[in-house]
Amino acid sequence: MANEQPEKGRNSIISIAIKDKQALYMAYMPFIKNGGLFIPTKKLYELGEELFLLVKIMDETDAVSISGKVVWVSPAGALDNRPQGVGIQFTNDDADKTVRLIETKLGASLSLARPTHTL
Repeated sequence: MANEQPEKGRNSIISIAIKDKQALYMAYMPFIKNGGLFIPTKKLYELGEELFLLVKIMDETDAVSISGKVVWVSPAGALDNRPQGVGIQFTNDDADKTVRLIETKLGASLSLARPTHTL
């Protein structure tokens, strides 16, 4: 579950650790322009809301810092028992660097046709 720290007058900051390849596969959204991640959360966000992500990806030493906006909302009780949360589209200039890191970590898993938290 994500650790949200909303700041008054500022965009929300979400800190999340993705610990293994399965969790990364379930969260990654390659079908979104610039890439994105699904973040499980019970906090309610609105489409278009801007966020800042701090994402620790598997065995990487440093967390990835990336700006994003909400492009997907999965409410509680969603179809097929999908978890409640939001899909965040990467919006900053380093989006391609983050996508390359994620896709390197996923390797051949990218071509699998297993269900994820989004599709």
